[in-house]
Formats: sequence, C-alpha cells, structure tokens
Amino acid sequence: MSLTRWTEIWTIKLLALLAAAGLLHLVLIVPNHPIERELLTVWIAPLELPVILLALLLLPAQSRIGQTVRWGLVIALTLITVFRVADFATHMAFDRPFNLALDWNLVAAGWHTLAESIGYGLTLATLLVTLAAIGLLVWLLWLATGVWLKLEPTPALAKLSLMALIASTTLAGAHAGHVTGHWQFANPPPGDSSTLRTAWRYLHEPWTTMQSLRAFEKVAISEPPMQGPGLLQKLKGHDVLIIYVESYGRSSFDNPLYRATHTTTLKQAQDKLQDKGLAMRSGWLTAPMVGGQSWLAHGSMASGLWVSDQGRYRALIASGRSTLFDDAKAAGFKTVAIMPAIRLAWPDGNYFGFDAIYPSYGLGYKGLPFNWVTMPDQFALAALDRLERNNTTNAQTNLFVQVALSSSHAPFTPVPKLLPWNELGDGSVFNAMAQSGASPQDVWSDHDRVREQFRLAIDYSLQTVFDYIAHHTQNNPDKQQLVLVLGDHEPARFISGVDTQDVAMHVIGPPELLSEIESWDFTPGLIPAPDLPAWGMNEFRARFVQAFSSGSAW
Repeated sequence: MSLTRWTEIWTIKLLALLAAAGLLHLVLIVPNHPIERELLTVWIAPLELPVILLALLLLPAQSRIGQTVRWGLVIALTLITVFRVADFATHMAFDRPFNLALDWNLVAAGWHTLAESIGYGLTLATLLVTLAAIGLLVWLLWLATGVWLKLEPTPALAKLSLMALIASTTLAGAHAGHVTGHWQFANPPPGDSSTLRTAWRYLHEPWTTMQSLRAFEKVAISEPPMQGPGLLQKLKGHDVLIIYVESYGRSSFDNPLYRATHTTTLKQAQDKLQDKGLAMRSGWLTAPMVGGQSWLAHGSMASGLWVSDQGRYRALIASGRSTLFDDAKAAGFKTVAIMPAIRLAWPDGNYFGFDAIYPSYGLGYKGLPFNWVTMPDQFALAALDRLERNNTTNAQTNLFVQVALSSSHAPFTPVPKLLPWNELGDGSVFNAMAQSGASPQDVWSDHDRVREQFRLAIDYSLQTVFDYIAHHTQNNPDKQQLVLVLGDHEPARFISGVDTQDVAMHVIGPPELLSEIESWDFTPGLIPAPDLPAWGMNEFRARFVQAFSSGSAW
C-alpha cells in the first residue's frame, strides 16, 4: 500500500472518530432547561464523553458483551435525550422538570391542547416528525458507537486506556456528587456531568416520589372534616361563588406589559361595584404550580392540602377526604360546578362534593369554539344564572358554586368581546368573533405577540367577571352574594415575565359580610398591596370556614 493511500485511509478513520465523538458530545450537552439553551453550551466539556469513548475502545467489537453495551448505551442516551427535551418543555410550561413517575398525563393533555389549537392534522404531523427524529437519533448513535467499538488497541494502549477510564469515571462521579450535594470539594472537578445527574434523577426520583406520596396519603385521610352546627352559618341567605380566572396571576400587577391595562380594568370595576353598594377586599394566594394543571389549584383550595403534582391529586381523590364543598353541603347549600373546559366525562367531580356538574356540553352553548376554548366566559357565567341561579326550584336554596373560566387559556386567540347580557341567546352570536383574529400558529410564532394576546385575554376575562357581578347585583337586589374571584395559576414564565407563583384573590360582597374577614388583613378594593403576605392555597379552606362559621367548626 502506498503512503498516500495509507494516509487517506487513516485520515478517513480519524475524521470518522472525530465525527462520532462530536455527535456524542452534542447528545451529552442537550440542555434540559431554558436558561441553558444558548449556543455557548457547545463549549461545555461533558465528563461522560471520555468514559464512553474509553469504554467502547476497550470492549471487543464482535463479542456479546460489546454489542450489549453498545445497544444499552444507544438506548440510554436516546432516553436521556428524550427526557431532557421533556424537562425543557415542562420547565417552559410549568417551571419544573418532568417527573417520570407523575407526568405521563401531560402527554395526553398536551396532545389535546395542541390539537384543539392548531388542528389534529398538524398535531399528528408534529408527532410523526418527532418519532422520525428519535429514530434518526438512534441510527446516528448506533453508527457513532460502532466507529469507536471497532478500534483494536495494542496491549500497551489498552492498559493506558483502562487507567484513563478509571480516572475519568472517578472524575465524572465526583463532579456529579459535588453538584448534587452528596459530597463537597473545595475545588470541584472541571467540566460538567449533567448527563450522569439526569440519569440518576430519572432512576432515583420515582422512588422518592412514591415515598412522598405515601406520606401525603396519610395526611389526606387523617385530617378531621369541618363540622358543627355553626358551620358557615354567617353565609346563610347568600349565594357563594368561587370564580377562577384562568392564568390570572401577580404578573398582571408586576409586569409593565400588563399592569396598566389590568389595573385600569380593576379600578373601573371597583368604582362600578362600589356604586352597587358592594365592598371589596383583595390579597394574594400562592398556587402550587405555574403554567397549567388548574385542577391542582382547585384541589388545594377545596381540600386544604398542598396538591402540587398529579400524584398528590390522584392520592387526594382516592383518600375520600372531605372538601370545602362538603362543608357547604353540610351547611345547607346546593353545590354546583360550572366547568366549560371539561369536554369528556369527569369522574373526579364526584369526589369534590358537587350536587350538580355542568361540563361544556351541559351549558347549552351552540356557537363555534374559540380554538381550544369551548365558549366565551360570558356565556359560561350566563349559563350559571340560566341553569341554577334563576331556577325557580332553587328559590329557597342558596348555592355554593365553583366556576372555572377558560377564555384566558392558551392559545389566547381569538379574544371575545363583552356583549349585552340579554343578547347571548344560544351562543351563536359569538360565531363571527370565533372566526376572527390571528391563528394560533401566527400568534405563537412570535413571543411578543403571545404576550400581547395574553394581555387582551386576561383583560376580557376580568371585564366579564366584574360586569357579571355588577349585572347580577343590579338585577337581583334581594339575592345577596359573596363572590371570590381569583387566578388559578400564573402562565408559563416566558409569558408572565415574573418569578412568582402568587395569584390575586378578590372578595366581593355586602359590607357587613366582609367585616367577617377583617383578620385576613386584605387590602380594601381590587388592587392588593404589593407587600401583603401571600397564603398558600392550602390555607384557604380553614380560614374561610373559620371566618364564616359560628363557633368552632374544626
């Protein structure tokens, strides 16, 4: 063989080795958090890379153990990459990593949300492209590991490689242990071990999650229910409404992009409600999550427990623990749920203690949907009056109602407009609005446009809710009501622009009734003081029952 030919062959082999190592390097530095997505991460030195390359170099290529390790490595790196992408997505949406033990329901929820927003065809195409990308990754990893596995080192090189493998493995393990806090070094090893830490978290987290859930289950079944003859008796003669405004949080007050619009709407509503003789107090609650899964907030508010993930929610449902709506039933209220975002059967509703549940198909809406949103908030609130509050069979019965509004849910387009309450009919009057505005694809391709649509959607929901309260007060002067308006959670961080899980809560009702919550130290009006301490949503049930009960109710 000529020197030129020999040089060409070894040049090709060297380039193949470098390309394979480069691919493995890129896989090992895939970010799992939005703050790590900058291209500068390319310069991170993954400490796992020399471990992988040296291990492949030392393994016999054609042996069963060599092929087994190769397949195991390809599968492990593929899974870690997929889970890192899942981490990135859940950090973007919920400000936390993906939990392997609890978050599989988010896959189905994400599918339905995306399909309702951009269409099932485009969603299916997205899924197929994702699966094809995973398949391509597997193939490329198989080729890359094969390049290094086929090398046959000399005995001397094998001995040096073994020593280097032991040293690099020790270094990677030491760095991972230092970062996770298992041990500390005055001068931590250089480089990064994020892949090793990710693998450890996904192996270890399900076990710790199950331990946490078992502890939560014990608390859920051990807490005594509210009881006593004075239970919620100060609310006798009043309808009580708990109205959740989707994605309405502290960002409406703290982010300059939203503050002027939303606080102006609140001040105008405050003046209107004062003219109707109503008093108002506002404060802060801390939601157990951000970005989505509103049912966790509903569960925390109703149960008095911190329901911060799907596992806790399922444990709560299975526990049989009483809720605020059970308290209301025991006090003589009829309990009602208005749930316009519920499209399918909702067996969990039976747990909460509702006498009547109205999902989207039970509210009488015949108009077009607003992409994912089934109907405007105004129609859902009008349906509450039509189905329950103006129902003559309920004339002598007070209602205790949960309303979970949805017009300010992503994709925030199109945004409805408030209409005269006597012109809603069967909802077909909203059809022109439902077909107007930009498509979700256009809105979500531009970060600034997403935030602008969010501003408008929240403002519509706030205008609608407070106009509903004023309208009902004016048209039903003899029917007293206590209304609590609150956000369920903040939107995703890239929309909210604030690092908080706090949401506003407004309490509206007759002045004499609101005197019962003086001890809450809420701010008069609809603008809560920025330095007012926030409660956890799990604290609400006990404080509410104690405020409006005669004597001890716990």
